[in-house]
Amino acid sequence: IEATQINKWISDHNIMVDGPSSLLEDSTSNVENNEYALFADLGIYMQIVRCGDGSLIEDGETRYYNARYVEVNIGTGDTLTTNLYQQEPDAFYLRRTGDNYTGAYTGGLMSKTYGTTMPNAWMLPFLYIKPGTMSGSSAAKIRLIVPHIHGTQKAAAEVYPTYYEIIITSQRWQ
Repeated sequence: IEATQINKWISDHNIMVDGPSSLLEDSTSNVENNEYALFADLGIYMQIVRCGDGSLIEDGETRYYNARYVEVNIGTGDTLTTNLYQQEPDAFYLRRTGDNYTGAYTGGLMSKTYGTTMPNAWMLPFLYIKPGTMSGSSAAKIRLIVPHIHGTQKAAAEVYPTYYEIIITSQRWQ
């Protein structure tokens, strides 16, 4: 059922699918063609609207970020959570150890709704994005289509795929 829901979402939103190698060239997706990269081993689709003007997180480094986002249940089309209209963005940290990323929410709606555990899908973009400290072009903006296994603990337990649109800024200059 989940694969059917994701395929219908892709079809209904005229999404063109490419591989992650397209992101390695310039760290952005062809937004005009509504192109998403499919990470086939994970089942995650990602579109990078803006890479940001900061720097990539380095091995051994921990950084703190803010996020504005919308979370949609792909099966129902319902908005599950969004902090676009709240005063405070979500806050989280991310640590890179080699090719592994770990992170947790430190404040905001995601932590209030789902706990501090960050979905794996939220960490994947950091291989490519470089969020700056200001909004606008210095912020990174991504869109994700996430199967339940890489979503929130609730999505995993209830088996539903989610769509995210996330704007990420660094909490300080990098």
